[in-house]
Amino acid sequence: MEKAPDIPQHSLLQAIMELQRNKELRSFIEDLNDEYEYWDKVKYSRNSSRKSPDELWALIKAQRFISNVSVRNWGKYNIHFALTDRMQRQCHSFDINFGGRWEYETTIPEKTKERYLISSLMEEAISSSMMEGASTTRRIAKEMLRKKMSPADKSQQMIFNNYETIQFIVTHKSEPLTTELLLQVHRLMTDSTLDNPEDSGRFRQNDQVVVENAITHEIVHTPPTYTELPHFLETLCDFFNNHESRPYIHPIIKGIIIHYMIAYMHPFVDGNGRTARAIFYWYMLRQGYWLMEYLSISRIIYRSKPSYEKSFLYAEIENNDLGYFITYHMRVLELAFRDMQEYIKRKTKEREAAHQYLGKSGINERQAEIIKMFDDNPNEVMTVKDVQVKFRITPTTAKSDIIKLVQLGLLKEIAVNKVKKAYIKSNSFEQILSNL
Repeated sequence: MEKAPDIPQHSLLQAIMELQRNKELRSFIEDLNDEYEYWDKVKYSRNSSRKSPDELWALIKAQRFISNVSVRNWGKYNIHFALTDRMQRQCHSFDINFGGRWEYETTIPEKTKERYLISSLMEEAISSSMMEGASTTRRIAKEMLRKKMSPADKSQQMIFNNYETIQFIVTHKSEPLTTELLLQVHRLMTDSTLDNPEDSGRFRQNDQVVVENAITHEIVHTPPTYTELPHFLETLCDFFNNHESRPYIHPIIKGIIIHYMIAYMHPFVDGNGRTARAIFYWYMLRQGYWLMEYLSISRIIYRSKPSYEKSFLYAEIENNDLGYFITYHMRVLELAFRDMQEYIKRKTKEREAAHQYLGKSGINERQAEIIKMFDDNPNEVMTVKDVQVKFRITPTTAKSDIIKLVQLGLLKEIAVNKVKKAYIKSNSFEQILSNL
């Protein structure tokens, strides 16, 4: 990675004075800094002031210096960032959309809230695990989680662990972070997936750990020595639990800083990324951002993994300027929120389409959705267990729903084996449906 040019102190002071004198230039630099780009992009930026790339970089660094926020808990590591206008606008938007106001609206339909929640938790577990090398399809992974099947291999075990961990966090979301709970999260996350099983739920005990590029095997990060972990863990818990820390940092930005610091300090031999994302999720829920349960952050990160990794690299190469990582993560939150809106819109349309069958011949809402599934996919094969898991109902209710559709002639029963039965579309499905 190309290193940015060093800015001498006198050049930085000159740039600060120029920004103070020239209002138009300051506005341009503030807008440019909202993107929080690194030198490799800044040097190609077009600007009406006709500044050279080096001069432009000096002005950007000057603006970041003016807006600098130092995280005192980790002054030793020079953890800092420039608070931009965009960050503040995004935090305000997240406060409105992720907090209390939505709780009193019907954006997430009350009847299907639990199903949306289960789906998002599954997606988060799958994507977070895939980022760390889990190799399987979403369909197989979701089937395993829905049917509570035992993991068949390491990849499925990683996904299963992630799902269990997220559920653990949801039930403990109001509790303060302790080193014991952090170890418990790591233990749940890495169970039966590490080369050395004893490393699960244990902090690393030496410095024989580096972060490599998975393709080139180039070392991209060497974490601080393990002897600094006890003090770090103490400050991490304080930062997580203390609402009155100074300077004031918005909770969403604090959560992102926690994510970065766990990855930076690398307290475990393996599983640091998965654990860091889980602790960020926990912190956001603890701060009252209840909508986080319905967002899949890792799915967005997985789609843009190179940018995710670069945001870490840029931050570290710029002496732990977390502005790069914060800016990236804010964008992820926006996209995850948009994804959730689109998902709910799509599912609402599907439910509305299924309602054309509702009430006819005593068909209930679940049965209407089942009919719609078979209408959309003629090759659908469904078991009572599938219906039970999908709608979160008892086996008796699921069986009753299916039998009703068989009695109407829409479905027919087939034998999967000597014990298990399944249901497919009947030969007269379309005709009976048109009569309904």
